[in-house]
Amino acid sequence: MKIAVILAFLVVGQSLAATSLKTASIEITSVNNFQKAPTKGYKLCNTCIQLTGQVINEALNIILNGAVVGGCADLCQAVATKTGIKDLAAVCDIACDIFGIKEFIALIEKADLDPIYFCELIDGCLIKDDGDAKITSFTVTPTKVTQGSTFEIDMDFQTVNGTGTGEIDLEIITADGVPLGQNSILLPQAAGSYDAKYTVSAKPDPNCDPSQGPCEMWIAGNYTVKIAVCNGECGSDHPHSKIYDEASASFMVV
Repeated sequence: MKIAVILAFLVVGQSLAATSLKTASIEITSVNNFQKAPTKGYKLCNTCIQLTGQVINEALNIILNGAVVGGCADLCQAVATKTGIKDLAAVCDIACDIFGIKEFIALIEKADLDPIYFCELIDGCLIKDDGDAKITSFTVTPTKVTQGSTFEIDMDFQTVNGTGTGEIDLEIITADGVPLGQNSILLPQAAGSYDAKYTVSAKPDPNCDPSQGPCEMWIAGNYTVKIAVCNGECGSDHPHSKIYDEASASFMVV
């Protein structure tokens, strides 16, 4: 079973690049000095998490659209057909078989199927429960931003024991309440010091369609930026998950 999963991820992973998740309509670019892979045996962890997340999202859309699902094969074939990536059916089948079709659908509907935890279950990602991380610096520059300009968010953290497979959750609380942020996969890191820098554009997206979702206009006001470094998915109740550390900073759009 686990060998089949790894082979499926290897095949599909050739055509998919690792990306960070975004919310609303916002441009965020990031650079960091993180190690790209903990060990040779877990080099497919990033691909596993990305593919599992895609399967969950597509399966949820199919379920919410009222499609009749008779079993794992029906649901997973629908996922592959909808995405045009036939090998996603293999990934979906394995996940569905582990939980059973009823439990799989129930977990998807209540957003309780955590991609990181799933990949740990099938030995696709490293489990490390004695990891740690302490944020040593978190700043926003400049603290007064004009609409249409860019600003930088800098975060440094240290780990004594190293980290497990997790993520960094960046959230921007805007003046008009539009949710903005980015969730980035954090592969296990060895003991040491690390930094991440985010460049954010405070320019309204001219192509954003408000009928399709919220559009951030970067109106004048107070903004708060929050960041969390986590083992597993931030906020998850599953095993091998916890928030290592959190920090916040503020700035103004003038």
